[in-house]
Amino acid sequence: MPIKVDQLSKSYDNQPALNHISFEIPKGQIVGFLGPNGAGKSTLMKILTSYEKADQGEAWINNKPLKDSTENIRKQIGYLPEHNPLYLQQYPKEYLSFNANIYNVSKSRIEEVIELTGLGDVTFKKIGALSKGYRQRVGLAAAILHDPNVLLLDEPTTGLDPNQLEDIRNLIRNLGKDKTVLLSTHIMQEVNAMCDRALIINKGNLVGDHMLNQNDDETVYLAEFNTSFNNDLLKSLPKFQHFKTLKENLFEIKLSEPNPTALFDFAVQQNLKITHLNTKQLDLESLFKEATT
Repeated sequence: MPIKVDQLSKSYDNQPALNHISFEIPKGQIVGFLGPNGAGKSTLMKILTSYEKADQGEAWINNKPLKDSTENIRKQIGYLPEHNPLYLQQYPKEYLSFNANIYNVSKSRIEEVIELTGLGDVTFKKIGALSKGYRQRVGLAAAILHDPNVLLLDEPTTGLDPNQLEDIRNLIRNLGKDKTVLLSTHIMQEVNAMCDRALIINKGNLVGDHMLNQNDDETVYLAEFNTSFNNDLLKSLPKFQHFKTLKENLFEIKLSEPNPTALFDFAVQQNLKITHLNTKQLDLESLFKEATT
């Protein structure tokens, strides 16, 4: 498994940043890591890159435990941090050449990543003179320079204009075909545009894990009944998955298959009347709001 996390916990000054986080990511999957500011996203990224150590739990990169972190494991990871550290007095090609020497990769690879990331038009400018979007491209080029099979990208689309944004989205989607990508962001549109799956973290806890399929959004029923009853009876509905009480006699009910007739049959059996029935499309934004509020 390219990325595996088991019961990771981390605290700073007795304040928990991560609380027993567990998940796995297979090869060829692009996963969006979503959460409010301060939820623990960057902390997890730092642990996965061996920049910081977890207090409890374990993580593996390509089936090798990070607690036995070696230079070989780190070479299998490409990392773009949230605050992209660059040498502003260098030119992009000069900076990438410096990184190529560290990773002992061919200089021909520099030209490849420059083309991949669309840096060809700005190689004559120093990094300090580049826009924030182009600096992100330089950081992404450095992250993929050594052709790692695991990419950890922390806010990779920050500062990009709409045209640059589409280019980087396409690049990440193409990289995800044969690499494992964990992409931390707070922008849900980016997850919808690039990712196969979304992990949602809130206050250090993993509160959501959703496969994304834009053609198959989760659907729930909003059903209101004329009087109160034993709510647990809803569990007898065919294909029942879960329900939530929104207010007295109003419920959010999810079935694994669309079946409004089952709700009317249930009402008749329980001597109830349905006074309101509607469907609710749960997009990623709705799932995020429900998981983090």
